[in-house]
Amino acid sequence: MRKRTVIVSIIAGAVVLGTTAAVAGPIVYRDLIVGPAEAAPSVTAAPSTDASVDASELSGSWTVGEGSFAGYRVDEVLNGTDVTVTGRTEQVTGTLTVDDLTLTDAEFTVDVASIATDSDNRDAYFRDTALRVAEFPTATFELTGPITAEAPPVAGEVQQLTATGDLTVAGVTNTVTVDLEAVFDGSGGQVAGSIPITFADYGVEAPNLGFVSVEPDGFVEFSLVIRQA
Repeated sequence: MRKRTVIVSIIAGAVVLGTTAAVAGPIVYRDLIVGPAEAAPSVTAAPSTDASVDASELSGSWTVGEGSFAGYRVDEVLNGTDVTVTGRTEQVTGTLTVDDLTLTDAEFTVDVASIATDSDNRDAYFRDTALRVAEFPTATFELTGPITAEAPPVAGEVQQLTATGDLTVAGVTNTVTVDLEAVFDGSGGQVAGSIPITFADYGVEAPNLGFVSVEPDGFVEFSLVIRQA
């Protein structure tokens, strides 16, 4: 979800914040102006009950709930100093369908216009110019193949899974594969992952202004809290 999202940091970080960075100095810019990047998403394991869940109890519809977020991560390079930028939004919705140990369908929607970083200027560029949210206000991910767990989940035990699906951003759809962490807490669950993306795959050229440039690759990140409908 969010492929083109990274475009934001690309141009916005370079063009809008580039002058500030050049004046303040790369280390001051990184540590005081931008500040530390958000930690990469991961699941929070609940205490184990040492009991597997009956697979039939998992069957049915599930929804994405409160506590979920999605966004992006990208690196800028300012005079040889790496600066990591992250954007986040909690405006994420979605539904999943489970049949015993198999996730058969899943679709998630992100309110792209609400993704925010540490800079209002970067965010404005991202929304108005990079992703044209007036025309494409949301990004979506749709599972294109089933995911089957090897064994029923145990509360608090993290499972590693792989998903393939279609990610649509700003009217462009690409097939992506993502490694997932999943954990069940006894009544609901959490799924987290990062999708690596290359800007050139979406017709976007990472800018290079000499004193500041943006790496050609980035990540779409998400952490979803799910509950049975």
